[in-house]
Amino acid sequence: MLHIHRFVFNPFQENTYILYNETGKALIIDPGFSDETERDQFVRFIDEKKLQPVYLLNTHCHIDHILGNQFVHDTWKLPLHIHKGEQVVLQSGPQVAEMYGFSLAPFTGALVFLDEADTITLGDDSISLLFTPGHSPASLSFYNKDSGIVISGDTLFSGSIGRTDLPGGNFDTLEQSIRTKLYTLPDTTKVYSGHGPGTSIGFEKKNNPFIQE
Repeated sequence: MLHIHRFVFNPFQENTYILYNETGKALIIDPGFSDETERDQFVRFIDEKKLQPVYLLNTHCHIDHILGNQFVHDTWKLPLHIHKGEQVVLQSGPQVAEMYGFSLAPFTGALVFLDEADTITLGDDSISLLFTPGHSPASLSFYNKDSGIVISGDTLFSGSIGRTDLPGGNFDTLEQSIRTKLYTLPDTTKVYSGHGPGTSIGFEKKNNPFIQE
């Protein structure tokens, strides 16, 4: 069975996730740590749980979700798994960082491109990929049916949705992603978003002021 741990990192208050199970293997989603203190906190959790990271994943490649990619790659020798449509966003990271007044070196690790038909496995646990663009050009959400959880990135929030005024964003596309990919999941599915607290599919279908069932 999958366990999930959330960290809140960097000035954007981004949610970084570690998923792991009884095998001790773990996948890292959207590492957003931006300084030594946050990196130490992240590594300490992995060491205390005696975990072995085997996947590095980005839901999408906006600056606040990729700040720790290089550190994870360098520390555990992991390639970065993204949808191919996010590569241009990843490559723009250093320029976007300058706009916010800090520096970010280009990611130098290998890239593995994911498709919605792919499945990620940790032992007996399988994670399905949902193609949920709209906030970004090719965002992915990660769904585990047995645990009833979905990591939605910045597609769906508690009481809100991802902004669509950034390059590659589109409200109609985002609405379609939420209605056809997320709102079709069981109502009890717990949503772990890229920012803010968790929610559930059923609650958002009834109460989200932007997109209701």
